[in-house]
Amino acid sequence: MPNVAHLLDRKSHRRRGGAGVRFLGDLALDKGRVHEACGTARRRLAMMVAGALKGPVFWINPAWAPVRLNPEGMQRMADPARFIFVTPKRPEDLLWTMEEVLRAGLVPLVVADLPDPPGLTAVRRLHLAAETGGTEGKCVPLGLLLTPGTGGAPGVETRWSLNPSHHTGRDESWALARLRARMQPEKTWRLIGDKAGPKIDPAPPKSAPETLSDH
Repeated sequence: MPNVAHLLDRKSHRRRGGAGVRFLGDLALDKGRVHEACGTARRRLAMMVAGALKGPVFWINPAWAPVRLNPEGMQRMADPARFIFVTPKRPEDLLWTMEEVLRAGLVPLVVADLPDPPGLTAVRRLHLAAETGGTEGKCVPLGLLLTPGTGGAPGVETRWSLNPSHHTGRDESWALARLRARMQPEKTWRLIGDKAGPKIDPAPPKSAPETLSDH
């Protein structure tokens, strides 16, 4: 049986995982850990993370969910051919599938598009699975939970929110917020559209922050 204390050692996973996955400028996510993305544009954020990595992506979502990714929309940020879609029919199989794929340590990114945030015990199991995958597998995997609304999965390494903030007559734009991080403060950024995908606005407006759009 693996040593739990070793699996939870943060220095070990950072050493194996390197500096993390840089998905937008200097913004990065630690490998060997589980992160959360919420907000109405959370799937776009997941695409940005996928585009920053090489290799297969496991994308898990409920068989009963009406939302499916459009390959044409994905193409600008990540090659759809890299994605392996898994659609469990039972709710309990969503996190079980993610845990097993993370533990195998064979793919760099595992995404679970969930109807609700998981509980603390489930998140801890996912962290342990990612640590095991990084130790015993071929790569150090990164887990990403997609949750509706403002998220709220306890125990995640970081929580991010992405919402559209488009304006008539202007390019596409989004409001990105780091809502939770163990080692960094909360912060917000404005993203603007680009041929290669969203990027951080180098000259954000100086006016007061706007209310995030629900559309």
